[in-house]
Amino acid sequence: MKKNIGSVLALYPTPAVVVGAMNGDKPTWTLVAHVGIIGHDRILVSLASAHFINSAIKATGKLSVNIVDEGILSEADYVGSVSGVRADKSTVFVYDLGDGGTPVIRKSPLTMECSVADVYSTPGFESFICTIDDTCVEEEYLDEAGKLNYRSLKPVLFEMPTYEYLKTGEVIGKCLSFKKGI
Repeated sequence: MKKNIGSVLALYPTPAVVVGAMNGDKPTWTLVAHVGIIGHDRILVSLASAHFINSAIKATGKLSVNIVDEGILSEADYVGSVSGVRADKSTVFVYDLGDGGTPVIRKSPLTMECSVADVYSTPGFESFICTIDDTCVEEEYLDEAGKLNYRSLKPVLFEMPTYEYLKTGEVIGKCLSFKKGI
């Protein structure tokens, strides 16, 4: 029998991403693990209401979602550990401005430029509902058909209860292939 452990958010691990937004003429960054898919045309980025970056996102209506791999994990961890109120994080990453005007981390293997379609507020959090305007990926992470290959991309995952970063694992099977034996 399963044990009831209460109302626990138990959907970890999730991909670690660095969210970027322009704060005037400089970027600001923060590490985020509360991201999700809410449809084929929308994603959600949930941030504590007190985050410095929230006001920049609301002012521009834009943000970038930069996938974290092991190559940028140290910098990503740093931007998640200091507040933009106390530290200027604009120079932590080398970046370009994407077509949508958001800061895009050069070393991130995959970046989505997003426009904010709505903001859903809950006690202590602002969840930005976003459309994806552009997705840019290093070509080495595409397969022969031009599709994303997460076996080579290897995004870092974050697990909240233990505050640990995890590597993605091996393929264990193809979706919709297991029902044959049922």
